[in-house]
Amino acid sequence: MTNSLYQELFEKHRLSEKIFLSLQNQHTVTYKEYINSVEKISFFFKEKGLSPGDRVALKLKKSHYFLSIYGACIHRGLIFLPLNHNYTDDELLYFLKDSESKLLITDKETCFQLKNKKLDKTFSIETVELDGSGSISNSSLKNKHYEKKPIERNLNDIAAILYTSGTTGRSKGAMITQENLLSNAKTLREYWCFDCEDNLIHALPIYHTHGLFVATNVILLSSAKMIFLEKFELEAITNNLPYATVLMGVPTYYSRLLESKKLTKLLVKNIRLFISGSAPLTKETNDRFFKATGKRILERYGMTETNMICSNPYKGFRISGKVGFPLPGIDVRIVDQVSGQLLSHGQVGEVQVKGKNVFSGYWKMLSKTADSFTKDNYFKTEDLGKFDNNGYLEIVGRLKDLIISGGFNVYPKEIEDVINSIEGIKENAVIGVPHKDLGESILSIIIKEESIKIDSKKISEILTKKLAKYKCPKGYIFINSFPRNTLGKILKNKLREEYKDYFK
Repeated sequence: MTNSLYQELFEKHRLSEKIFLSLQNQHTVTYKEYINSVEKISFFFKEKGLSPGDRVALKLKKSHYFLSIYGACIHRGLIFLPLNHNYTDDELLYFLKDSESKLLITDKETCFQLKNKKLDKTFSIETVELDGSGSISNSSLKNKHYEKKPIERNLNDIAAILYTSGTTGRSKGAMITQENLLSNAKTLREYWCFDCEDNLIHALPIYHTHGLFVATNVILLSSAKMIFLEKFELEAITNNLPYATVLMGVPTYYSRLLESKKLTKLLVKNIRLFISGSAPLTKETNDRFFKATGKRILERYGMTETNMICSNPYKGFRISGKVGFPLPGIDVRIVDQVSGQLLSHGQVGEVQVKGKNVFSGYWKMLSKTADSFTKDNYFKTEDLGKFDNNGYLEIVGRLKDLIISGGFNVYPKEIEDVINSIEGIKENAVIGVPHKDLGESILSIIIKEESIKIDSKKISEILTKKLAKYKCPKGYIFINSFPRNTLGKILKNKLREEYKDYFK
C-alpha cells in the first residue's frame, strides 16, 4: 500500500529547483521549497498527535501557505477541510462540529473570536498570517525535522471533505477520495494538453474544487507553473496575460476582461487555453471574447461531488452554451426524473454520472448518500440537461430551478438565452414564483446596459416572437446587481425568496 496521490502530485518534486509559484509580491516559490514546507508542516502535525483520517480545517485568506497545508495533509494521511474565509463564526462552528475536526488553522483574529466558544477539549487552533507569521510560520518551522516518506494510504481513503453551499438546507460534506482527485487530474492533464511548459494564471478562490483541485492538482501533475494571484483584479490579470499560457476562470472574469481596452489579440497571443466553469457562460460573452481575442473559451462542467464531468474539446469545435463531451472514463446519462427511464438525444432530464471521479458519499449522512445514488451506482446530480445529436451536453438548469407553470415544464435557461441575445441586456435571471392560478409564474430579473434604452414592453414583444406563450415571463424587474456566491453564480434561491409575493 502506498500514498499514490502524494507520490504522483508532490513527491517527485522534492529536488526540483523549477519555479512552482510566482507570487504577487514578485517573490517565487520553487518546487523544492514548496515540498520542504509541506514535509515540515506534516511533521508539525505529527507532533500535534494527529493521526491518519483526522480532519484538519483551514479558514485562511488565499496564500501559498494554503497549498503547503493541503500537501501536508495528504503527506500525513489527514482529511483536508478547506473553508471559505468569509464564513461567520456561527457558520465556522457548524463545520468544525459537524466534521469533528481535530485542528483549525486560521488567522489570529478568528482565533481570538473563537476563544469563548464551546469547543471539544481535543480540538486545537493554530495560526498563519498572510505575512507568514503565526504558530505555523516560517520561523517556527525553521528548525523542524521532516520526514520524506508519506503515510501509507490507499485510493479509497478520504483525502478531503468539501461542504456544499447549502442553499436548500443544511450544508453537506462531500467526501472526496484520493482516487477521485488523482483520476480527474490525470484525465484533465491529457484532455487539456498540459505539460511542464505551461504557466497558469490562478485567480480563483482556493477553498473550492475549481481553484484547489482542478487548477492546483493539474499543475502539480504536469510540473508546470502558476502565477498565484490573491483574487481577480483586472489590472493584475491583464499585466500577466502576456506571460501565461492558460487562464482558468468563471464567466465573470471574461465579462470583466471584455470591459478592458487592453484586451487585444496581441495581449493574449501566448495563451493557448481559456477555460470557464462553475457557472453558465453565455453565448454572447463567449462570442464577444472570440471576436476580441481570436480565442474561443473552453467551457466545462463539474460539481463539488464529482470534480470535472464534461468538457468541450481542446482540439475540435467548441460550442457556446454547451459543456461538451463526457471526459474519458466517465459515464453520463440523461434520465426522466420521475420514471428513471433513459432519455434519447434532445430530451431534457436529470444528468446522472458514474466514474472514478464521483465522491464516496456525504459525511455522516447515510440516508442522503443512499438517496443520491441509483441502484446501479449513478450519482444523481439534480442538474437538468440534454445531449444534442453530436453528443454535446447542454445544462438547462437545476431541478430545484425548474418552473412548472400551468402544468407546463419551463426551463429557465432557454428563456435566459433569448433575453441575453437582446441588445441592451447585460445579464438576466429567470425564476418561478407562486401564482394563484398557474401554481408558478415566470419572473424575469434583468440588469440593463446603461448606454442602451430597453424596457419590459420591448423585451416582451421580442420574446412573444421567439418563445411559446407559456414560456414568456409574466413580469419583469430591473435591478443593478444580483446576489452571488463567491464564484459569481447567481443565487436564485435568494431571488425566489425576495420576490415570492410578486404575483399576490
